[in-house]
Amino acid sequence: MSPNFSLGSASDPAVLDKRDWIAGLEKGLSIIEAFDDAHPRLTASQAGVRCAMTRTAARRYLLTLKHLGYVASDGKLFWLTPRVLRLGQSYLESAGLPRIVQPFLQRVTAGTQESAYVSVMDGDDIVYIARNGSNRVMNTGYVLGSRVQAQVTAAGMLMLAARDETWLTHWLAAHELKAYTSYTITSKERLLVELARVRSRGWAMSEQQLELNYRGIAVPLRNRHGEVIGALSVTMPMGRESSEDAVTRVLSVLSETAQAMRNLI
Repeated sequence: MSPNFSLGSASDPAVLDKRDWIAGLEKGLSIIEAFDDAHPRLTASQAGVRCAMTRTAARRYLLTLKHLGYVASDGKLFWLTPRVLRLGQSYLESAGLPRIVQPFLQRVTAGTQESAYVSVMDGDDIVYIARNGSNRVMNTGYVLGSRVQAQVTAAGMLMLAARDETWLTHWLAAHELKAYTSYTITSKERLLVELARVRSRGWAMSEQQLELNYRGIAVPLRNRHGEVIGALSVTMPMGRESSEDAVTRVLSVLSETAQAMRNLI
């Protein structure tokens, strides 16, 4: 595998003419995104604070979303309903990539006996858009649609390493490196060293960065033009297997599978 890789320009947000910008749509979506595991229920005031809008404006958006069935309320607190899952399901059903990669993920699982994933970069996070394999007990849980900070996963490290130096400099300046375990890299200088290593060898390994005693190994997923559009990865409990043995066991399967997928995406 060539160690030289970079994300294609298609991953960069397009410039939108101000005349075409619909601020109301942006604010409505920001209200939906304000809910998370730390904020499963919000008052209008809390939603307003999280979305940088007044309580009155936030309440109007919440009531509209309630009318449309995307949130529910007891009169004071608001929370998301399962209808929100339609938004993610629309992506999974309309995007070709999740469907195309599924047979290849089955190949990886059969060849490594590990859970296999395809993920893409979205902002500061990676998002898992396809998976295959058994559900292991992990606190973080990798299910379809899961979002994880990029720097604590092998797939995310791979996609960060594929960015150019200017992009990385701006990203690091604006990004806080959160510690999930005692092993998590929180030094920006050390992270740059690790990303340079990933860039040099063309694949990534992450150990105990997000979850204790778990390891991930990832290779770039390229389209037919050679652009990196995502990552193909496996996760596994570390057990008594050394890092070197794990790489020997799974890397060739990942690399060969990624190469076989290249002309199909």
